[in-house]
Amino acid sequence: MENPSPALIPFLEQVRKAGKAFLQNGSQPTFANAREGLATLTRTFVTKPCPMAKIIDAPIPGPQWDVPVRIYHPAPEQSLPLLLFIHGGGHMAGSIAVYDGIARRLAKASSRITLSVEYRRAPECPYPSGLEDVTQAAKGAFDLLESLGIGHEKRLAIAGDSGGSALAASLSHRAVHEPGLSIEKQILIYPSLDYTLSMPSAEELAKDYLLEKDKILWYFDHYFQNNENRKAASPLFMEIPPPFPQTLVVTAGFCPLKDEGKAYAERLKQAGIFTMHEEFRDMIHAFLNLEDLIPEACDRLYNLAGAFLQDQPII
Repeated sequence: MENPSPALIPFLEQVRKAGKAFLQNGSQPTFANAREGLATLTRTFVTKPCPMAKIIDAPIPGPQWDVPVRIYHPAPEQSLPLLLFIHGGGHMAGSIAVYDGIARRLAKASSRITLSVEYRRAPECPYPSGLEDVTQAAKGAFDLLESLGIGHEKRLAIAGDSGGSALAASLSHRAVHEPGLSIEKQILIYPSLDYTLSMPSAEELAKDYLLEKDKILWYFDHYFQNNENRKAASPLFMEIPPPFPQTLVVTAGFCPLKDEGKAYAERLKQAGIFTMHEEFRDMIHAFLNLEDLIPEACDRLYNLAGAFLQDQPII
């Protein structure tokens, strides 16, 4: 096996030392420190948010609750298509505020009006609360733009990273049977697609690369609180009925989730769905949240996402 990027080695060593000290002190993970940990990590290493012409916070109303979203418009004078962004965080951490810098870059790279979704998280709101929220956001997004007087093209793509990509992929499968909901493309970044963790990389990369198997299982145990069928909830094992969105899957070479991303991309290809898979061989999970350490890799990913969404050649 090769090694992670040299730019990541000192960071990974710090993470290992901090994790060892955390356990030696008798500390236990909590949802509060999981949320603060991701927020601190992102705040530390995503420090140069790109300018954005227009940003609006607004709710998408529903029959029982409103779903908050943040709208990023890179060119308000133009009517652009829509990108729904679903942040990561193991269904427990992350927020539109934490992911502001990443959402800005996606909006700029894609030349799309980008809606970042503040979905409900575990453990307070377990499965399927988050999925219901992103479904409501997708179904109500165009009506929201209309109500705000924002010109747009009625074309919808979705993107998510990590746990957010589980919601994105689940939404794509659900949309096939949802009247009035059409998704043309999806981008899944180091995606979590198998809630059973049955792929080899979950064991082979179980420790030492930031995201660890024990932590993933801990996230899942807080997400699934009512003995749900985790395999049935996993996009990796869902049926792929046409029409299905064109898909870009991005995996990281030192991510325990990489094999499920590869397997999902292969299933889509075998089903006749236009699918691209790109592996960043020397990267780890959540590398977009580490942009200051590996800016070239992040630039490459944003450029890849932008080209895919704009039907441009992939360089």
